[in-house]
Amino acid sequence: MDPSDGFGSPRHEATADPAWASFCSWLECVCVVTFDLELGQAIELIYPQDVKLTEKEKTSICYLSFPDSYSGCLGDTKFTFRLRQSVGRRSSREDVYNRDAPVTLQKETAHFFGYVYFRQVKDVSVKRGYFQKSLVLVSKLPYTHLFHSLLQIIAPEYFEKLEPCLETVCNEIDQWPAPTPGQMLTLPVLGVILQVRIPSKTDKPAGSPVRQTLKESLVPAPMLLQTIHELDMFKCFQSVLFHLQMMWELMLLGEPLVVMAPSPTVCSETILALVSSISPLKFCCDFRPYFTIHDSEFREYTTRTQAPPNVVLGVTNPFFIKTFQNWPHVVRLGDIRMAGDLPKQVKVKKLSKLKTLDTKPGIYTSYKSFLHKDKIFVKRLLKGIQRKRPSEVQSAILRRHLLELTQSFIIPLERYMASLMPLQRSVTPWKTPPQIRPFNQDEFLSTLDHAGPQLTSLLRGDWMGLYRKFFRSPNFDGWYRQRHKEMTQKLESLHLEVICDADLLGWTKDKSEVEIVDLILKLKEKLIKAGQQQLQVKDGVLDKLNTFINSMISSLPQDQQALLNTP
Repeated sequence: MDPSDGFGSPRHEATADPAWASFCSWLECVCVVTFDLELGQAIELIYPQDVKLTEKEKTSICYLSFPDSYSGCLGDTKFTFRLRQSVGRRSSREDVYNRDAPVTLQKETAHFFGYVYFRQVKDVSVKRGYFQKSLVLVSKLPYTHLFHSLLQIIAPEYFEKLEPCLETVCNEIDQWPAPTPGQMLTLPVLGVILQVRIPSKTDKPAGSPVRQTLKESLVPAPMLLQTIHELDMFKCFQSVLFHLQMMWELMLLGEPLVVMAPSPTVCSETILALVSSISPLKFCCDFRPYFTIHDSEFREYTTRTQAPPNVVLGVTNPFFIKTFQNWPHVVRLGDIRMAGDLPKQVKVKKLSKLKTLDTKPGIYTSYKSFLHKDKIFVKRLLKGIQRKRPSEVQSAILRRHLLELTQSFIIPLERYMASLMPLQRSVTPWKTPPQIRPFNQDEFLSTLDHAGPQLTSLLRGDWMGLYRKFFRSPNFDGWYRQRHKEMTQKLESLHLEVICDADLLGWTKDKSEVEIVDLILKLKEKLIKAGQQQLQVKDGVLDKLNTFINSMISSLPQDQQALLNTP
């Protein structure tokens, strides 16, 4: 193979783009993890070959890519894991994708997702009697549905044809357009054309659309994915429907929670569904859709010398029942059992009953919900089961309900936050932009009587108590920081526009050289900041300020011009 275009080696196209630039906008790498009799789980292949993964990251990927031995997974198993990036990895600066994507779909800066397709089948030619291998897509993007759909296409082909097939796939992904919020993209792979739309933060939040059916034609029809990230939420929650309200509150408050399930598929999908239940609010705590005793954070998360951290874990090994006895909330799921034509609902039990390995399914917690259950809504879903309503329709109904619940909670916070923004008329060209007023919790709570969740939600209960506890959670801190950052950037943009509209040349007429240089330096700093933060300003503003700066510099003495024109 030509070394200038070797697989995994630098490959510069006519455009002089860095090698694998398009591939890297979707995936960090693709790994094949196999079972070695001497080494245990080991990475057999990794593409691109020069990807910068630390030994710790490689070890974590190895252990997380195989189901726990207790899971007994025969055949093909798909699941998702999430691992912490090694300290010292250079995080990418503010990029356009994260600026335009919804907060729940932004690229991870401190974690990787691993999307796994594991195959275990009997094979007499192997010493252990089984073929065991995982194909893993490692990415910073939380595109669960897209990447598992991609694995469904490429993994069976790979297990049959091995390395050449993977090389083809990676080269095809490297030809894909970059993930761009708000755009419908066409992504060809192994003769299949995937069509996806990347959500934008300007989209109106809504439940999942019901799947469309494409008309048959002689040309291979594109495979249209209705979502890139959403799961079958109804399937994930069908045994805990009576306790949806409580589960939503636990996620909203960022409470430490463990989900024990019979397989990595069930535990990872349940964790991802729980985390997404508070959308469009970003879940700002740590979460591990699949967690094992080999995880590098195992000791950190299971120490009994301090309170459990704000993390949601998905596990399959019964060993964890003993390990997590001091955790405040444990959900034990079994295989779905039916009571007549309805799924049997798990019960809430005392934590003290979580003792033995044969512990029955249940929610082990002493948590008391702040809000009352919405029994009418649960009955609607149960009636849907009896009427054999499709699961995707049930999921859309469920997602809409949780969205409306989260919005009822967040709208009063958004309204109060907007009141902290300085008036637009207070932004003047000759002064630093005014400060955003600090968030006062008591002042906010005093607004609830006339502008609280009761305006949009029929749910009754202690909303005030729920807000008080939310203020102590990482989710409030994350939401507040994000909103404060957006408002600060809005002020910066307004300030730039106001400066642009001012008579800057008139201002400089009676000013000294020192004052003019000072203004030039301040404006240059503002333009640099606008570029770094990807500030959204009116068309022509930045060009106009650049033109003004250049004309001001040219009016100064030669020595000053040379100094100011230095990058």
